[in-house]
Order: sequence, then C-alpha cells, then structure tokens
Amino acid sequence: MRLLSSAALRARLPRRAVLGATAATALATLQPARAAAAAAPRRVPPTARPARGAVPSDPEVARQVKAEFVHSWEGYKRSAWGYDELRPLSAGHNDFYLPGRTFGLSIVEALDTLYVMELDHEVKLAADWIEQHLDPAQDGDIHVFEAVIRLVGGLLSGHLCTGRAELLKRCRELTDRLLPAFTASPTGIPYTHVNLRTGAVSGTNPPLAEIGSNVLEFGLLSQLTGDSRYYDAAKRAYRAVLERRTSLDLLGTTLDTESGRWLDTASVAPNPPVDSFYEYLWAGGELFADQELSDWYRLLTDAVLRNQSERRHGRLLFTQVDAETGKVLGHGQSELGSFYAGLLGKGGNLDQGADYHRTWTALLDTYPLLPEAVDFTALQVTSPRNDLRPEYANSAFDLWRLTGDAAYKRSAYRYFRGLRDHLRVPGGYTVAADVTSRPVQLGDLTPGYWFAENPKYLYLMFADSPRFDQRGGLLSTEGKILRGAVRAK
Repeated sequence: MRLLSSAALRARLPRRAVLGATAATALATLQPARAAAAAAPRRVPPTARPARGAVPSDPEVARQVKAEFVHSWEGYKRSAWGYDELRPLSAGHNDFYLPGRTFGLSIVEALDTLYVMELDHEVKLAADWIEQHLDPAQDGDIHVFEAVIRLVGGLLSGHLCTGRAELLKRCRELTDRLLPAFTASPTGIPYTHVNLRTGAVSGTNPPLAEIGSNVLEFGLLSQLTGDSRYYDAAKRAYRAVLERRTSLDLLGTTLDTESGRWLDTASVAPNPPVDSFYEYLWAGGELFADQELSDWYRLLTDAVLRNQSERRHGRLLFTQVDAETGKVLGHGQSELGSFYAGLLGKGGNLDQGADYHRTWTALLDTYPLLPEAVDFTALQVTSPRNDLRPEYANSAFDLWRLTGDAAYKRSAYRYFRGLRDHLRVPGGYTVAADVTSRPVQLGDLTPGYWFAENPKYLYLMFADSPRFDQRGGLLSTEGKILRGAVRAK
C-alpha cells in the first residue's frame, strides 16, 4: 500500500458537516468541474456485476469485527492514550478540538462500543480516564456541533450503558458551558463556537447540520436532569429554521446567527453540510414522541423527494437545487449523504431508501472502498479519499433492522472486507488518500468517530448482543446509543 504523509491529509476530520462551508463550497467538493480532486476524474462503469462470495456465519463475522475493533483500540492505547486521536503510521497523536489540548475524544467515542462488545475491563479503563481527566472548562473556542454529537453524546451513552453518575455530571457541566452558543443568539440560531471557560461566543454562519444536530443530546439531558433549558434551546433553533423555509418547503444551506438571513439558498440535502439536520428531526420525533418534530421531518422530506430526487443511469440520486426556484445547481453526491438511505427507510420511504442504498453499493463493484464524492451523472469519482466514514454501514444497519433482508448483511460484510484489506495497518486503522489507485494510498489518522461507528454498526448487525435492544434501540448521528442500551447484570 502506498503512503502519503500526514501533511497531505486533513488533520481534523469533521463527522458530517463540512465545517463552515457555504453551499458553493459544498458543491465545489462534489462537482468535477470545480473539485480539486477532479483533475483526473475516475470513471464509474454505468453497470456492474454484483460481487460473489460466501458470507461467514453471523457469529464468525461478529468475531472478526470485534477483533478488528480491538486491534485499532489497542493501537490507540499504545500510541495515543489520553489524546483525541491516533496517527497509526507514525505512532503519534492528533488534537481535534484545540491545539495542544485534549478531551480524550477517542476514549469518549469508544465507550458504548466497548460496552456492547462486552469488553468490560476496557469500559472501566475508559470511564475512569474520563472521570479523572476530562476537563469541560478548558480555555479555548470549541466547535459546538462537534462537541455536542461527540462529547455530550458520548458521555450520555456512557452513562446509560454503565450507570456511572459522574459521567452524567461531567456531561451536564460541558453542556452548560456550550449553552451560551444558543442562549446568546438573538434568533435562536446557535453560534458555531464558544469558549468553554469564559462563555464568549463567535461564528455567525452555521450550516443546517450545526443548527439542528443537538435535539437528541439536549433532549435526553433534559429528561435525565429534569432541566428543560437544553431541549428548549434545541427546539428554538429548529423553529427558527422552519420559519425561514421557502415556498417550495425547501431550506438553504447556511444562516446568519444574528440576522436570521440565508447566506445562500442552495438546498443540498442529503449532502453535507445539512445532512444530520434532517436526521435529527426524525430521530427527535421518535425518541421524545414529539409530533412537531415528526411533522417537520415529513414536510421537508416530501419537499426533497419532490424537488431533488432524480434517476441517472438507473440509479437514484439527489440533485442540488435553488431552494427558492427549484433550479438544478448540481448532481454531486457525498458519501456522507449515503446515511440518507437508512433515514428514508426509517421515516416511511423504504423503497426510496433501498434504491439509494443500491446507488452506493454499486460502487463497491468497482472500488474496494467507497470514495468520498461522486458525480453519478458524469459517472466520475470527484474525490477519491476515504476517511473511514460510517454512513454506508449506518444505512445498511438501519435497512437490515427494518427488513431483515440478508442482502444488507452481504453488502455490509463486503464493505468490512474492504476496510480490513486496505485500511488496516500494524498500528490500527487509517484513512486513505486515494481508493481508486492500486495499491490504495494511505494517510495517517484514525478519526475518533471510527471507534463510535463503523465497528459498532457492523458488530450489531451480526452479533446477538445481550446489551442492545435491536427492536427499540436508537442511535445518534455519531452512533451513540441513546435508547436501547441494556444494563449488564
């Protein structure tokens, strides 16, 4: 496998949203005419034969997935314990939130995965570190969205899994320090950053995912503490956006926190940087029996399906359009948007969800790993990276839970084999710079979300875990178990 230096890769990989991106920036990453990676675009065949090969038994696949998770976890413990993220090739570490500071991000991200895999010694090790070392009052401007879905969510799920009260206490202290981003806003649209020590806010151009991807964590914290401030802040942010939808019931990409004006009017769903805004509407309605959230999800999803769905070369895709007029602006598809297949299924559009999942599955007939971005109209890969994103596995997991169809297990196992065969290194798992090259070019980073998501989705598909309620379980956009953790006896 060919390696690229870590300088050639981003040191900070966001979970879903393109941080601070406008619609124009987002489209530039997706369209070959403007994408930096499109200088030599790779052709995607219009048709491909499905890969053949037997899938081992469910217990054997679960064993394999667990072994690979443990391999990556041991690499983190060996070379980056207590730091945010691991650099597995150089045996170094990466600071995700603040230079020279750590929140032990990978430890927080891994906690409930360790739990459902019944790695109890590691659960105790991780929870002990959090209670002894995680400082929610560090002096620095932290990105609110990434703190909510990763740290707040991880502490909540860790508390639900283990029952350790200190995790909830630490979670509440952190959330209280994030809350000024919402309460200081004149519109309810949150600022993007807040200083955890001083409460000073900054950043007035949040995209939709950053505005809305907090109602699950905030709502659950309100339930657990009896303090409604958190849920109220999340609902106020959602309401501010819905009040600004267009006559087509579409939403733009980015809003100004202080004026409430759209900074652009491109509807780019389900791509980043708006993706999980829609996901949390459905999940919030489900988790809290909040009919208003459910109604908003249905309203906006119907508009996206009506105005943005399109078929090209036999594949379902979603165009980018002007939210005011419906005019098509682009056809790029981000791998981060592949989660939408599962969301559509959960939200009542199972046929479209299965169809969109097939769009992404077809790429695995051509490439061993999913590329970061594709233009299916031109049949070109526009960004050949792979950042260990979990969205495809997430949607396979969701659709399998809905249907019980073994086809999703087959595609998930093929996806897992690609990760294991190409991104496994002696120090753990790492991102790729180019999945279309032979051999695959590697970078030097294990994103914290790796420990929260890919292995968890895959494991729960194949393992009969006694610690997760398959029927009632609900996970956040960061793969955190917010409902359905079964406490060990």
